Amino acid sequence: MAALQAQRLFLAPSTSSPSTSAARPRPQPRSRRSRAATCRAALHVPTGIHATQENLSLQVNWIETPRVPASPSADVSLEKLRAIADAAADRAEMHDIIGRQRDNWNHLLLHSTNSLTLAASAMAALAPAAPSMVAIKASAGVLLATAAVTMAAVNKIQPSQLAEEQRNATRLWRELEREVRATIAHGAPTTKADVQEAMDRVLALDAAYPLPLLPGMLEKFPKAVEPTRWWPSRRPAQPNKSRSFGRRGAAAVASGNGWSQDLEDEMRGLLRVIKAKDENEFLTVGNLVLNLNRGLAVAGPALAGTAALASVFIGTGEAGTWATGAAVIGGALAASVNTVEHDGQMGMLFELLRNCAGFYRKIQEDIEANLNEPDVERREGGELFATKVALKLGRSLSDLKQFRKMASPSVRDEDIKEFAGKLF
Repeated sequence: MAALQAQRLFLAPSTSSPSTSAARPRPQPRSRRSRAATCRAALHVPTGIHATQENLSLQVNWIETPRVPASPSADVSLEKLRAIADAAADRAEMHDIIGRQRDNWNHLLLHSTNSLTLAASAMAALAPAAPSMVAIKASAGVLLATAAVTMAAVNKIQPSQLAEEQRNATRLWRELEREVRATIAHGAPTTKADVQEAMDRVLALDAAYPLPLLPGMLEKFPKAVEPTRWWPSRRPAQPNKSRSFGRRGAAAVASGNGWSQDLEDEMRGLLRVIKAKDENEFLTVGNLVLNLNRGLAVAGPALAGTAALASVFIGTGEAGTWATGAAVIGGALAASVNTVEHDGQMGMLFELLRNCAGFYRKIQEDIEANLNEPDVERREGGELFATKVALKLGRSLSDLKQFRKMASPSVRDEDIKEFAGKLF
């Protein structure tokens, strides 16, 4: 087929009939120099095949085009992304292992501390009637003092909160690994900006959920409750010619990149509801849990220490009776407080609330980053972005329309009753 097309390309206007060729005038002879300068080739088509001007074309689709090698900078960026994905997978495994270890700490330290406290209380109650009262009350005092020190140390590090930090870190590292590997598999050219963005996310995650216990552990009793931040700070949008809808009209006007006036109003309404209701609710409840946990963390060691001090005066006349009661009651109360704090996992609950507030803070910043971009063509696709937001909030796309009216300045924050999120 290719040979036939080549014949058609170089075909001379002649026929296969000898009568026709005889009727043509014989060309004038040329000089040797002219014949050397001009070379013509005539390919004759077999009889029965008719060539037309439209068919005189050479099809080169079958010829393989040479591949253009990728630039060295793109190859280096791709290898860097692979290294970041491998590091993210390694971090996820480390956080998973450490999270299980610290969860074991919570259970083991809870049961051992309560066993020490209750055993010491029982010994303090039996000491006055025992023949070897001095040995028993000394043992009770040592056990209660040990329990007080152990409670103070455990309350400082909050093992249940440490385990929750590692669980959330494991999930986020795996999410980062999936996104980086998806970028690599997509096959699009990678740039230094892609590598820098991935590196910023790695550093932000390392800062939000540190691996070492000491030093570098997150403050377990902060003065103010703030949402957890595990994503890098966003760079301000570059000034450009605005194609945003602003606050014009209420009708939905179709635009490029999937954005419209109605969609912008929905996002503004969501942004306002999340700030006023969802994030504020988690921060308020988190502050209550923090104050309760702070009180329990102080009360447990204080009660155990008081019981240890009272055990010294057991068997000293009338004061010894009160000392026995104080040691027994103080030990029992210390065990109860320790159980409520750590078996109830107050630290884990506080960390969970702080992470939920961070989840809604990130949605806010995602919405603000798109709305603050004046050129709609440089934003994320409108329909895709709305779908992502709806999935994160546990809602359908049609549910987002009800937040359109919340963008109006006439609606006060006190009038907003419904929360934006339905997942938690």
